[in-house]
Amino acid sequence: MDFKLQYTDPASDARAGKITTAHGEIETPIFMPVGTVGSVKGVHFSELREQVKAQIILGNTYHLYLRPGLDVLRNAGGLHKFNTWDRPILTDSGGFQVFSLTGIRKLKEEGCEFRSHIDGSKHIFTPENVMDTQRVIGADIIMAFDECAPGEADYAYAKKSMEMTHRWLDRCWKRFHETEPLYGYDQTLFPIVQGCKYPDLRRESAKFIADKGADGNAIGGLAVGEPTEVMYEMIEVVNEILPKEKPRYLMGVGTPQNILEAIERGVDMFDCVMPTRNGRNAMLFTYQGTMNMKNKKWENDFSPIDPEGCDIDRIYSKAYLHHLFKAQELLAMQIASIHNLAFYLRLVTDARKHIIAGDFSTWKRSVIDNLGRRV
Repeated sequence: MDFKLQYTDPASDARAGKITTAHGEIETPIFMPVGTVGSVKGVHFSELREQVKAQIILGNTYHLYLRPGLDVLRNAGGLHKFNTWDRPILTDSGGFQVFSLTGIRKLKEEGCEFRSHIDGSKHIFTPENVMDTQRVIGADIIMAFDECAPGEADYAYAKKSMEMTHRWLDRCWKRFHETEPLYGYDQTLFPIVQGCKYPDLRRESAKFIADKGADGNAIGGLAVGEPTEVMYEMIEVVNEILPKEKPRYLMGVGTPQNILEAIERGVDMFDCVMPTRNGRNAMLFTYQGTMNMKNKKWENDFSPIDPEGCDIDRIYSKAYLHHLFKAQELLAMQIASIHNLAFYLRLVTDARKHIIAGDFSTWKRSVIDNLGRRV
């Protein structure tokens, strides 16, 4: 993987760059639709390419390991061939999912024992086998195995968790560099900064991660219950240390406002289930604010969903989408998911344009308040 930092905003830490992988280029800042089990829920890949303009999607190691399983993925030639997505893919290590299995997992130095949410069968994830699993999946960018401490964790727990994450990273790093990719193209490993809401732990973790010299770095353990302002503070603390010449990935964040605030603080890559999850529940994101399409106010509004949006936004009316949701028609969830993903990609693309133009901070101030309004 190669990253070139192309432009910086004169009034903030916002940056625009280009990541090059074996499966194509990614212009940053970028939002990555979440394709947990190898698909972005309810959205065809043709729509991701043509409507959403997605440049990279995510897969999840935990879910893909359980189903369809490593034998199927290996026999298919990796996830790219299995799901036919020919652009870059990033895989989350599954750490967040495993540690969310409260009551059916056991954490120890070796790794994490857990029971499948599908059939209750017992499994263990270790730093080594998570690297091996992501080799089989074949994503362009893979993540280190870490523990994501709860947002409300006390200092002692957060420190212990961070130190184990660092030991696990050493084991991930060793395993990654003593193994080879399986499908004839390179993969890149991103370490993950942890440390919860404590600035000194975040600085220690960022230094440990930066010293690995990886091609890119991730910021984990945020948007997990801490106040929003604490999240922004931790981003600033970490980005003072993470190298500027490497891409920075803020994991699992977030709202449109969160994304613009993080871009202003020097983050390059984002993912979140919010566009599709909220879309399935009739919430649309727009530059004018959020719209609940089940509200009666849209019943006779025959204007386009978003006249400035993607093709689907301009084809269908608000009244029609309102009707589909009231009728519990599956197409409603598909249209809303496409709209929201396209809006998120449009948001980061517009941010990139304004970084290049040198007026990102002015533009951000002009749009950010409206993004959180209810229309």
